[in-house]
Amino acid sequence: MNSEKRKRLEAAGWKVGSVDEFLDLTPEESAMVAMRFNLAKALYERRRGLRISQEAFARRIKTTQPRIALAEKGADSVSLDFMVRSLLAVGASKKEIAVAMAR
Repeated sequence: MNSEKRKRLEAAGWKVGSVDEFLDLTPEESAMVAMRFNLAKALYERRRGLRISQEAFARRIKTTQPRIALAEKGADSVSLDFMVRSLLAVGASKKEIAVAMAR
């Protein structure tokens, strides 16, 4: 957001800040949210790169299509462990996963 727009909003009584401030996230919580988002994106990109459906992807890693859909959305009900294991199961290297998490 440019500084002029920020000043206008603040002058109108709006509070301007980051998502972390709005949600009152600790630095650790913020890092976990970012890693979850990045792993979800990596799962989606890997599946699309393989040109397979969520159902075929699920069969390949022995889970269900709805679980893959939740993982690709970064749902809290899907563990980071599951996301990492899924990526490994479809050929992602440890380095690729580390890069994805660090984006």
